[in-house]
Formats: sequence, structure tokens, C-alpha cells
Amino acid sequence: MKKSFFTSSALALVAALALSACGGTANSAGTPAGSASSGINANCPGGEIKFGIEPYEDPAKLTPAYDVLATALSKKLNCPVKVQVVEDYSAEVLAMRNGKLDLGEFGPLGFVFASQKAGAEPLVSFATSDKKLSSYSAGIWVAKDSPLKTIADLKGKSLALGSVGSTSGDVLPRFGLRGVGIADADLKMDYTGGHPEALLALKNGKVDAAEINTQTLATATGAGTFNPSDYRRIWTSAPIPNDPITVRPDADPAFKKAVKDAFLTLDPADIAKVGAFLDVTPPGPMIAVSKDDYQPLFDLAKTMNLTEKNL
Repeated sequence: MKKSFFTSSALALVAALALSACGGTANSAGTPAGSASSGINANCPGGEIKFGIEPYEDPAKLTPAYDVLATALSKKLNCPVKVQVVEDYSAEVLAMRNGKLDLGEFGPLGFVFASQKAGAEPLVSFATSDKKLSSYSAGIWVAKDSPLKTIADLKGKSLALGSVGSTSGDVLPRFGLRGVGIADADLKMDYTGGHPEALLALKNGKVDAAEINTQTLATATGAGTFNPSDYRRIWTSAPIPNDPITVRPDADPAFKKAVKDAFLTLDPADIAKVGAFLDVTPPGPMIAVSKDDYQPLFDLAKTMNLTEKNL
């Protein structure tokens, strides 16, 4: 992935993850025969693999999609994979730091702090059908008949955002506003709790504008719950590389390799349901990623002296 997707006029990272307790929805992808009881499967530490997912969509919708992926992964590794949609971004960081997760999918910004605070090591991410690292973008939308034409018009208005610390649901829209001289205090920011909730706030007329990233847009449009022709996008960010799936740093090197190889050999059909939430349709096979793919996020966070205390 080229490092030019973040420019000084496209994003900033305010980010981060105040550490709290892990919660959310847990589910198991099934137990392959003999894997948990034999005690000799090096790919199955503790009898199961705990896989945390950030709550970027309704957990009730995410869990079935990730269970398909996890079931395929469990067959590759001969070990049950337990999917857990965590309570929030910070909870996932804490869970990995405390050894309660073997694997974790983090948003791009969340990965910066997961790397720094929990030592999370990136393994793979989601690729397009031509085997390139997929991406998405943040956006600010208004009603079609709104008098607001650009984000500069949002001063004094209300804006629905997703969750605190979200790359596209918090940090990028705020940076876009700062780029036109609008500080946080210059408008009413409404943190709705998630991307779908921010979209719903606009749809229900509760705010003047809302952040809607391309992933949520694709999901809502596909479900028939949002008609883009009734709204206008007045701002968009530069492309953001899609979520890395990471492994805890103290895992056995053989386990890390086995998991990475298993992800890389999954059939795209096993990834399709998750890919639909990430705006990767049709998906290609997963591809290997490294910290370098997300280095612009680290660089910008350092330049702006951002830590989890910025929340």
C-alpha cells in the first residue's frame, strides 16, 4: 500500500483508547474433532483461539459474519476459534494486553495504540479481488435539500459522529473541520455510539450532518435502509487502509506463522460476509501486512503528540 493515502489536508489522528474492561458478544466457531482435548496441537493454545473484533457495526450482525470466517480458520488450524465483539476500541487493547485475546482485528487508528500499548503484531488484512490492500474513506453527509454545501458551512451546526477514537467516525471528520478553521467547540458534536447510529441520526432529522463512512454506506444501501440519492456528501477523506488482524506479541512464533498461513489460504468465500461490512465486495484472498502499511498513522500521531489521554 502506498504511503500517500494520508496527506496533511486529509486527516489527523486524535485518537485513542482509554483502557477499560472487555465486554461484548462472544461466540464459538465450533470445535474440530480432537483439537481441544488432545493437548498436543501447537496451533491450539489453551484449547481455543480467542479472536477479538472491534465494534464497528452492530455485534448482532458482525458475529454471524465473523463466525463464518472463524469456522474456516478453525478447520485450517484444527482448533476452535472463539469470536468476541468487544465493548469498545479501548476494551480490545486492554484484552490483548492482558492476554485475554490471541488475535484482534483493530481499526487503523486503534492499531496505532494497540501496537504501542499491547504490542499487537499485524498479520493480514482484507484484499480486493486484484489482491491489493483494500481501503475505505470517511465522509460527512447532509440532506439533499440542506443549505450546507461544504464542511465550512457546519460552524454552529450539529454533527453526528460514531464512537470516540474511531478513525472514520471521529478523528478524520474532526480533522477535516479543523482544516477549514472549525474547532470542536464551534459546532455541536453528537457521539451516537456507532457508524449506523450516526447515519440514523441524519436520516431521522436529528442533526444537520453526519459522518457516514463508505463501509456503513455500502451496508445500509445494500440493506435498503439508506438511499444516497436523498442526501449529499459534502466532504470525504483520503483512502484509509482496511483493518489489520493482529496477534498478541507473546504468542509462540510457530503459532503466529500457522495462523498467518491459515488466514492467507482462506477461500474468498469464507471472507465474503465480513468483506461486505468492510466495503470489500467481492473480496480477494487475505494478504500479509506489516506495520509499514500503517506507518503514516504512526507518523502523524507522533507529529501531533497524540496519546490515549487525548480522549
